[in-house]
Amino acid sequence: MSTILRRLPPDAATGLRTGARHSLAELYRPADLVVLGLGVMIGAGIFSIAGQQAATMAGPGVILSFMIAGIACLLACLCYAELSSTMPTSGSAYTFTYVIFGEVWAWIIGWALILELELAAAVVARAWAIITVRAITGFGVRLPYQNVVEDVFVLLILVALTGTVALNARVGLRALWVMVAAKLLAIGAVIVVGARYVKVANFGDFYAEPKPLTTPAATVLDLVMGQSHAFGWFGVFAAASAIAFAYIGFDVLATAAEETVNASRAVPKGMIRSLVIATIIYLAVALVMVGMIPYTSISRDSPLSSAFRGVGVDWMAHVIDIGAVLGLTTVILVLIVGQTRVLFSIARDGLIPRRLATISRRYHSPTRVTLLIGVVAILLAEFVPVLTLQQLVVIGTLFAFMFVAAGVIVMRRRMPHLDRGFSVPLSPLLPALSLLATLWLLVNLQVLTWVWFALWMAFGLVVYLVYGRRHSLLAAPETLANNHARGRHRR
Repeated sequence: MSTILRRLPPDAATGLRTGARHSLAELYRPADLVVLGLGVMIGAGIFSIAGQQAATMAGPGVILSFMIAGIACLLACLCYAELSSTMPTSGSAYTFTYVIFGEVWAWIIGWALILELELAAAVVARAWAIITVRAITGFGVRLPYQNVVEDVFVLLILVALTGTVALNARVGLRALWVMVAAKLLAIGAVIVVGARYVKVANFGDFYAEPKPLTTPAATVLDLVMGQSHAFGWFGVFAAASAIAFAYIGFDVLATAAEETVNASRAVPKGMIRSLVIATIIYLAVALVMVGMIPYTSISRDSPLSSAFRGVGVDWMAHVIDIGAVLGLTTVILVLIVGQTRVLFSIARDGLIPRRLATISRRYHSPTRVTLLIGVVAILLAEFVPVLTLQQLVVIGTLFAFMFVAAGVIVMRRRMPHLDRGFSVPLSPLLPALSLLATLWLLVNLQVLTWVWFALWMAFGLVVYLVYGRRHSLLAAPETLANNHARGRHRR
């Protein structure tokens, strides 16, 4: 038991253990981190989630749902900010857990992050292909064999973005800047044009009359309560759970810490700023969506596009489609970057083959692990019905959120001497609230999602016991010491 609970020393978590072949060069500056955050948090969902939740769950109270979701995610973001400022490493929650709770728990979190990021890339790639086909046909172009075309588009986007991340990180960063700027222009057009058609009467009473849902119990909360309700305050909070998933992605910024200039201060600022900006943008779009037409008339399939058509501004549907394509492109790119860094860190620690942590001398990037991630994402997106597995992405993320919130509390007690570039205010109150908010989100996930997640984690535990436990860098202290010494000499 003591073997699997061995903890990584804090000073070994910041890259000193890695040696020249396993270190990442500094690339990101504070503004780049904000762009990374907006790149992953603002996808196609910004054009649909407000309308869908208003129509089905919260009514005009969806505005309050966005605020509640933003606060819940900000609590988690503050916890990530403190741990990232203390341990600026590419491993994110995996490395934080390794230092604070021990190796087996770190592996469990790393395994959850692999599920989150790998499956997310496949899900978003499939959604990107569907929306791209819709955008093309929306301009009057006929595409025969649309299913085949979608499959080809999935392959093209994943090959292109995997190659970009694998071969030249700086080119990928420049491309991200351009695409995020274009995406924000499209969103700005939606807000400015839509605001002209907002009617105060459409907001009505934020507290819509509650209605019992007739669908069978599907979530953990449904099983506990016996029956769920839409609208009313329960609907507002239920919608907040769904909306919080749209904000998820700020945690990916923690994986960029090792490549960030003055990371201990820049990463916390980048996380918090990008989340606040994303929340404001989501709120603005939600206000326009709910204000343009009554929530009882909102289309569930394409709410924003149908709202603009309803007020006679048909051309905005094309702007929305283009914005959605750009939004999903940046999401895929940042997800691949984040997954690469997490898997790179796990390999660097020896829990998976260390060859995957080799930096290409030619491209100055972890090319091997990036190509592996791209291949797996392609196989998942092409041969697995990934759009039915979206909640598995969420549960992996929330599982990491729990350990990060608890980690702030435990680290304050165990390691009060560590330097912190950022500290969560009102600790341990705010981390405890973050833990409770994450638990609320978890019980709003489907029971079937929990079953699949449990199976995935059980398989991961077997992998650790068979391979990771014996090949861990901590299983050979002399190797850790030698790499640590090389790292100090190099610096």
